[in-house]
Amino acid sequence: MDLGKFIRDIPDFPKKGILFKDITPLLGNSDGFTAAVNTVAEHFKNSKIEAVAGIESRGFILGSALALRLGVGFIPIRKPGKLPYKTKKCEYKLEYGSDAVEIHEDAIKKGQRILLVDDVIATGGTAAASASLIKEIGGNLVGIAFLVELKELKGVEKLPGENIFSVLSY
Repeated sequence: MDLGKFIRDIPDFPKKGILFKDITPLLGNSDGFTAAVNTVAEHFKNSKIEAVAGIESRGFILGSALALRLGVGFIPIRKPGKLPYKTKKCEYKLEYGSDAVEIHEDAIKKGQRILLVDDVIATGGTAAASASLIKEIGGNLVGIAFLVELKELKGVEKLPGENIFSVLSY
């Protein structure tokens, strides 16, 4: 299935000069969404994943569906102030500003095999910060999956040595 046909370009969003890759048409198509989740699950089927961590907010959608598909739990990585328990925080820069992500400090058991998931990798700051948090609290990051990779922005360069898989690349 050509999943690229479900990705819509939105120019100048969230600010002028950014070409946003909108995945909502894919999410709204049962066959497309299923194919995307199954593609990632198939790629990591022999990785002995014990939990999936998803990055707020579209990474929650893909990550939770993937966790169900793999039969494992889901771990949210959120914007600051959104998690109710004690957290670890990592700040980062992105193509249109700066931000931070947090994870519950007890979300991962020491050595637990984690797959990190997000919708798009652009400059790589969010993924790098999230990967750092997973490792900081004792997780074994066995892979990072994206629905879309924006190759021109070279975000994977911020994730050296990581097992990265992207369903689509632009």
